[in-house]
Amino acid sequence: MRTFIAIDIGETVAANIGGLQDELRGFFGQGRRGVKWVDPGLIHLTLKFLGEVDDDQIVEVCKVVEDVTTGFGEFCVEVEKVGSFGRPPRVIWIGTQESEALCRLWAGLDARLAEIGFAPDEKMFVPHLTLCRVKDFAAGRRFGRIIGGFDDFSAGKIDVKSVCVYKSELTKTGPEYTLLSYYNLD
Repeated sequence: MRTFIAIDIGETVAANIGGLQDELRGFFGQGRRGVKWVDPGLIHLTLKFLGEVDDDQIVEVCKVVEDVTTGFGEFCVEVEKVGSFGRPPRVIWIGTQESEALCRLWAGLDARLAEIGFAPDEKMFVPHLTLCRVKDFAAGRRFGRIIGGFDDFSAGKIDVKSVCVYKSELTKTGPEYTLLSYYNLD
């Protein structure tokens, strides 16, 4: 099953992100093709995308997440500043303020998952929440011109109290996420 490990963002941050998406949509008018917006209710902060995982390996993954989160402690992360990946932009996202705790959590998960056979991330961790994916070159160029105007945007704080393991199913109407397990940061 397709699996990932993430932090839920909470209703307030999701609502603020939904408002930002509406504002960004306003630059394109209705019905803009080539831009796939992420439902704010599905937005999360991904710590590790695992891809296809065998059912029997899920138990190992959950044990790793439990081990890393036990005794870690809760923390907060500020969600701010719109950014992008690609030139022209192919993914539009909102990032987080630098957080030592978030980076330690990611690094701990990445290292422990490598011990059970998952490839460690080769790229630097860039904590972000995906707002949309851009498949249209012209839309990407337009996003490239406007996102700088959102440098001061803040969606609020995520109170990071747990880490979740999700199953992801791709459907014709978009992804469907099923919570497999969650672990409190105590």
